[in-house]
Formats: sequence, structure tokens, C-alpha cells
Amino acid sequence: MRILGVDPGYGLVGIGVIETFGNRISHVFHGVIETPKNAPRGKRLKQIYEEFSNILDEFSPSECAMEKLFFVKNVTTAIGVGEARGVILLALEEREIPVFEYAPNEVKISLTGYGRASKKQIQENIKRFLNLENLPQPDDAADALAIAWCHALQSRMRRVTHEKD
Repeated sequence: MRILGVDPGYGLVGIGVIETFGNRISHVFHGVIETPKNAPRGKRLKQIYEEFSNILDEFSPSECAMEKLFFVKNVTTAIGVGEARGVILLALEEREIPVFEYAPNEVKISLTGYGRASKKQIQENIKRFLNLENLPQPDDAADALAIAWCHALQSRMRRVTHEKD
């Protein structure tokens, strides 16, 4: 199964793609969609939609795991992230790709066993778990890989639980 992890954002959208084979999880791709700060809102959202659609077409994920929105102090940032998340969800819905959402602490627990782990701890574990040569950069791409990893583990647990029923 191919899993797309997404760390939604307005300036940067983190992307991470992993593949599962039985109990093995391997790295496929990670990167970001970056929009220019001075571009009009509509152009930035269109860019996110188009680049994200291209990623979906290139990697053909079976499922998507995305970070849940959480409260932020800056309302303007929250609105931009919400709008970006909307175009991402639209592209996923157009391709009928199921979306699963995880809170940041759920992702951290799945990678470190600790819900308040640092970004550095997350990056180190993703590097080790996926046998990467370097820490995944930028942080948004590392977060997206972490979200995909969390979903892979959660999916495995759901399958095992259902097999026992």
C-alpha cells in the first residue's frame, strides 16, 4: 500500500510518500510545495492544488494521512492553512483517495512513544526507521513522512484487530 503523508500549510505543504509491504515500510519520496509569499491568495491556492494534483498523479497513493488542524494564535495563518487544506482535500476527493487525520501528539507517540517529542527527535527516528542517509528536510517534509508512518502503524493495528474479531 502506498501512503501519502501531508503536513498542510499555506507557504509550505509538506509531502511524504511511503510504501508498505507486509511489515516492511519503505521511503518513496519527500519534499514540499512552496508558494511565493508575495503572490495573491488565489494564485497560491491554485499552485498548491495543481502541484498537489501532479503529486497524486505521479505517486498514485492508496490512502492519505494528514495532520489535523489545531488551534493557532495567528488567525490569518489559520485561515490560509484551512484554505490550503481545502484545495488538498478537493484533489484527494476527486481521485477518491481516503483521508485519515492524526493529531500532532498521536504522530509523535507513534514515532517516539512520547507525545511531546521535539522536531529533532521526530526527524532522527524517521531517518532511522526509513533508512535515510540524511535527516529529511525541510521540517514540513519530515512531518509529512512522520504522519504517513503513523498511519502505516495505525492501519496495521486496525488490520490485526479486525483479524482477531
